[in-house]
Amino acid sequence: MWNELLASPLFGVGLTLVVYALAQKLYLRSGNILCNPVAVSIVAIILILLAGKIPYETYANGGKLILFLLGPSVVALGVPLYSRRREILQRKAPILIGVTAGALTSVLSASGLAWLLGASRPVVLSLAPKSVTTPIAISIVEKIGGIAPLTAGLVVLTGCLGAICGPEFCRLIGVRNPASIGLAVGTASHGIGTARMLEVDRLGGAIAGLAIGLNGLITAFLLPILFVVFF
Repeated sequence: MWNELLASPLFGVGLTLVVYALAQKLYLRSGNILCNPVAVSIVAIILILLAGKIPYETYANGGKLILFLLGPSVVALGVPLYSRRREILQRKAPILIGVTAGALTSVLSASGLAWLLGASRPVVLSLAPKSVTTPIAISIVEKIGGIAPLTAGLVVLTGCLGAICGPEFCRLIGVRNPASIGLAVGTASHGIGTARMLEVDRLGGAIAGLAIGLNGLITAFLLPILFVVFF
């Protein structure tokens, strides 16, 4: 019975939903940004798999179904974007310039530092799309010769860090405008950071959602050019 349950895709889906629901409840009750539900869920699921000696491949049978929903979840961010479209259109030039600068900085800072430290070519390429939403990042890295699992892990880590400390870091360095904070968080930490921004400010969250798509588009065009120039 237990082996049949583990072999079913429902195990991975059910475990993820239950753990995330509990993590969300913990986050709402504590109000502590360190208890980000995505970060807590990742740690909890890893500990459960290790404690139960359950292979990751077994969990991934259901995890693939959840991964498929990443695309529709990003599309759903178009709802707050549409509701604040007039305010966003008034800022179209700064948004486009900001996302372009952010995409370029993200790629060069991560990959450039790894290259200077002597990392291998696949690792350098895997770091490049770390600030792009997972489906786009994996598609990019597979085409340029990176390591897709490494990229996926880095994308999630980047998103969690942005969600936990992104808005606070912006305020610490003097950035107070919610639209500017949303632009920075969305560009740097994609969907996970955007979810946090929607809690902080609706306009900032809408701009963060726009930044996800723009960053993915710009990075998809930018990386092949950088690949040709440097490699």
